[in-house]
Order: sequence, then C-alpha cells, then structure tokens
Amino acid sequence: MAGGAGSLAALWTEVNRCGQNGDFTRALKAVNKILHENKDDVTALHCKVVCLIQNGGFKEALNVINTHTKSLSSDLIGFEKAYCEYRLNRVEHALKTIEGVSEQTDKLKELYGQVLYRLERYDECEAVYKDLIRNSQDEYEEERKTNLAAVVAALSTWENTTPEDLGLPESTYELCYNSACSLIGRGQLSAAMKKLQEAEELCRMSLAEDSDVTEEDIDAELAVIHSQMAYIMQLYNQVIKLKPSDVGLLAVTANNIITINKDQNVFDSKKKVKLMNAEGVEYKLAKKQLQAIEFNKALLAMYTNQADQCRKLSSTLQSQNPGHPRPVLIKVAQLCREKQHSKAIELLQRFSEEYPESASGIKLTMAQLYLTQGHVTKACDILRSIEDFKHKQGMVSALVTMYTHEEDIDSAIDVFSQSIQYYQSEQPGSPAHLSLVREAADFKLRYGRKKEAISDLEQLWKQNTKDVHTLAQLISAYSLVDQDKAKALSKHLPSPDTMSFNIDVDELENSHGATYVRKKAAKVAGENVPKEQGQEDVKKKKKKKKGKLPKNYDPKSTPDPERWLPMRERSYYRGRKKGKKKEQVGRGTQGATSGASAELDASKMASSPPTSPRPGSGTGSASNVVPPRQQKPAASGATRKKAPQKKKKGGKGGW
Repeated sequence: MAGGAGSLAALWTEVNRCGQNGDFTRALKAVNKILHENKDDVTALHCKVVCLIQNGGFKEALNVINTHTKSLSSDLIGFEKAYCEYRLNRVEHALKTIEGVSEQTDKLKELYGQVLYRLERYDECEAVYKDLIRNSQDEYEEERKTNLAAVVAALSTWENTTPEDLGLPESTYELCYNSACSLIGRGQLSAAMKKLQEAEELCRMSLAEDSDVTEEDIDAELAVIHSQMAYIMQLYNQVIKLKPSDVGLLAVTANNIITINKDQNVFDSKKKVKLMNAEGVEYKLAKKQLQAIEFNKALLAMYTNQADQCRKLSSTLQSQNPGHPRPVLIKVAQLCREKQHSKAIELLQRFSEEYPESASGIKLTMAQLYLTQGHVTKACDILRSIEDFKHKQGMVSALVTMYTHEEDIDSAIDVFSQSIQYYQSEQPGSPAHLSLVREAADFKLRYGRKKEAISDLEQLWKQNTKDVHTLAQLISAYSLVDQDKAKALSKHLPSPDTMSFNIDVDELENSHGATYVRKKAAKVAGENVPKEQGQEDVKKKKKKKKGKLPKNYDPKSTPDPERWLPMRERSYYRGRKKGKKKEQVGRGTQGATSGASAELDASKMASSPPTSPRPGSGTGSASNVVPPRQQKPAASGATRKKAPQKKKKGGKGGW
C-alpha cells in the first residue's frame, strides 16, 4: 500500500509539473496512469478533461464527461462541458449546459456571452458584457471591451439600430476595427474608412514589436481590415489575391464579387462559388450572411440559364424562409425569362394573400408585370390596393400618369381626391398636402374641369391670399359658374398702377438674353421725302413663271383630248396583242426551264470554240444564277448561336 501511495503521489507531482510547463500530453499520460489505479477519481477525471481540451481533443473530452456523469456533476465540470460543445459548434447544447449550472462564475459568463453572440441574441449578449465589465477587475478588461464593441457593431449592422455611445476606447486595433464596422452599419462610410486606416496603423505598430511575427503573419492579421476597406471602395480582388486563411472572410469577399458581377462575367462568378462552399463557412458567418450567399447562388443559376437548378435553390430557400419575399421573386424572375408571365402573376398573388405583411413589395412587382403586358388599368388597380404606398406623392404621380395615358381623367381626379382627403385628416397644411392640392387644381384646369377645380383653388388662395396667379385661376373658374362671385373676387386683384413697372422695352429686347429682337429698318437716302396728297403706293405685280413643257413637245400638233383618261378608258384602245407567251423561267423543279432545255443542251449544239463576250457588251446568254450572299462574321467572343431557318415548302423556284 505504501508503494502504491508513493507512486500515486509521484504521478500527481508529474501532472502538476507538466501542467505548469504547458506539456499537457505528458500530463495526460500521468493522469491515465492514475485512473488506471482508480477509475472513479473525480480529480483525475477532471484533469483528464482539461488536458484533452488543451490538446484540442474536444470530442474525447465530451465523451469522458458523458461517460462519468455520476462522478462529474454539472456544477463541477459545467464550464468544460459547455466549452467543448461550443467548440464543436453545438451552440444550442452549450446554452442549455450553461443555463443548467447553478453558480455563474466569471469564466462561465464569458462563455455565455460568446454563445449568445453566436446565436445572434445581441441584446442579451450586450447586457452580459456590460455586467462583466462593471463587476470584474482583472487583466482581461480590454478583451471584454473588444467583445462589447463587436456586439455594438453587430447591432448596427444586422438589427439596423443605432446603439448608445458606450464611450469605449480605441486604444487597440481590434477596438478601432469594431468601431469602424459600427460606422459601416450606420452608413457612415467616410468616417469608417478613416477608422480602418487607424486600425491598420495600430495593427502594424503592435505586431512589429514582436520579433517572432513575420510579414506574412501581419498580412494575415490585416486581411480582415483590408476586407472592410474593399467593401467601402468595392475592390475585392486584392483581398482574394492575399489568400487569407479565414474561410468566412473569403466567402464574404467572393459573395460581394458575385453581387457586383450580376449577369456579367458569369464564369468568374462560378469560380467564386467554390470559395463560398468551403468547409466550415456556416460556423463563421451570421445567418443573414449565409442567407445572402444562398440567394446569390440561386440568382447565378438563373443568369447562367440553369433553370432547374434555380428553381431547386429558390424552393429550398422558400422552405427555409417561408415569409421572405426574395425566393418568390427569384422564381418569378425565372418564369419571366421563360415568358410565363401569367404563372408569375399567379405565384405573386398567392404569396401576397398568404403573407400580407410582405405584400407591398410583391404587389409592386405584380404591377410591373401587368405594365409589361400592356394591362395599365390592372396595374393601377394593384397599386391602389397597397395601403402603405397609395397616398405617397410618387404613387399618386404614377397613378395619374397611367390613368391619363388611358384617357381615364375621372379616375385620375379620384386618385387626387382620396390623397387630398388623407392629408387633410392626417397632415393638414403640410407641404405634401398643399403640393397635392396645387397639382390637382392644375390637372383639372388642364383638362377643362374648371368647376371641379374651384374648391382646390379656394383652399390654395386661403393659404396665401397674395398669390395673384391662383386668384386669377379662381376668377376664371368662377366665371363659368357664378359671375357675381367672380366679380367679387376680382376686387382683390391688384390695380394696374401697382402692377406697372419701370421697364424699358427696347432695352429689354436688345439685351443679351432676349430670344426675340425687333429689327429696325435701315434708313435710305431720299426715303423720308414727303409724298404728295392723293398719291397711292403702287404694288409691284409678281411675274408668273411659264410652265415647263415636255422635251418632245410639238407646238404644231393638236394634243390628244383623251390624254387625261387611263389607257383602258380611251375610245381607241383595242387591248393588247395576243402573242406567244414568253419563256418562263423558274417553273417546275429547281434549275429547270420550260421550252429552253434543247437550246441549253450542250450535247445538241454544234461544236464551236467558246467565245467570251466582251466587257460591257450585251451579247451572249444571260446567267440566271444569283451570286451567293456573304454572311457577316460573328462578333468576337459571342456565344449565342443563330437558330437555323425553316425551309419554305412548295414555292416557285424550289426550296
């Protein structure tokens, strides 16, 4: 017994020494020897789990924990179990393990914050890190502030919120980088670019102090900063050339390149898809990033004419995101490329009925499809059914334009009336309200609806009684309905004296910007001699030009009195002479001639030396062969082939 106790003590000494030196492989061997003596030793089991975690054996460590659940309780080894599950990307299990631990230590809270960040529960994560920074004082405070800055950046980027200013320092390049990401999420790209440049300088300075860090290590650390710079400047190929080791960074960069390419340079886009499909990408990116990548894959399949693949990907996306409109829009785009517009409209209609919260954008697409088919009235009906946009100024303008195109003036006026009533109740007297009233009045006056324009003009004039133009329009409209009212309103017009201006008309017409200048006739000597009384100006008569006569005109011959009648109606017309029909070429089979076969048969002709007609001479047999047409060469790089033309059937001259 004494010898066994001594050997166990030596083994524990070895475990302690190796643990302090960081040699966890030798420590694990010593722990296994201890467990060989006592397999249920709780301390030895705990040490074995720690050694396995330090060596990266997360699965083995989790197996040890799950095998000895009776010895290793959750309170004792809850952190190690949750950490193994977190590193194995079993984030939901890690959350349950942490929540099952009764005593929440600082290290467990740190892990809890990481798990919440991975689950994109940013508000809860922010609260955890604030609590840690407030209630702990150790050497890890800077790391906690860096993580809190990352949470703030995620909130501004993915939740579209403006978080409060926490006053975090920017003393390290990580903090400066996270601050730049937060600015990018809020759309402040110029300020974000300056922050990224500061982060790059801080990174180079901090890494240059370490002699063991190589230039390649610095470039790898700067890759994520350069990636954000590329996003601002839309220059991503430089990041790809650096070949960073982060698969998430490569996937995002490749996705952004595909987005810029759109339907151009599709071969380059197909190469970039491989970077987005790398192993482990799903654990590096947020859900919205992964979602955007899948959307772009479906769009790329559509642009490369892979219809089946596009439908398959969009159907998968729709099942994963039932209420998201983008998978349906991709399906609709594919149907439109196949000229199946009616099916596309039916699909949009079904989706808008199932998910009314996403119906606004879907109905806009439906209206666009109706317009492409020429159904303007149906498009107007769809647009008027969108409650979110029906009273917007842009929507009113579009509806009035389309109804005017269809010559449906009553419907256009009805659109104006409904929008004016809405603003009258919600925003009376606002610039949008008065602008709509002005446009409605001008529209009615333009199409002769002066009686209907009176109420709008009165409302405008009451808002500004000094508006002479509106008053004049109102008087003109009342003159058709109530002349007494028109006379009463005319008293408000300014007097001619107040409207007169000291303007030199000649100076105005001769000014540099005048479009019309009245020219004065130059004075001629003797022109201003007074005329005698009774003297009248004699108008010069223009000489009539003689009509042109035909070249073969004979003045001695009497013109034909029936020359104005068609030839068939003249008294001396006897019809055409009936003679032999001319040889008709082209009858029968291809290349055959009727009645001239013997003449063209070379075997029946007398042998004579061939003679060539002289250039320009009209002698010799005319050739009936049409020279072949030269086809234009295809443009370089073109991939679209011309479809073969169908042969004509049964026409003269063969196929």
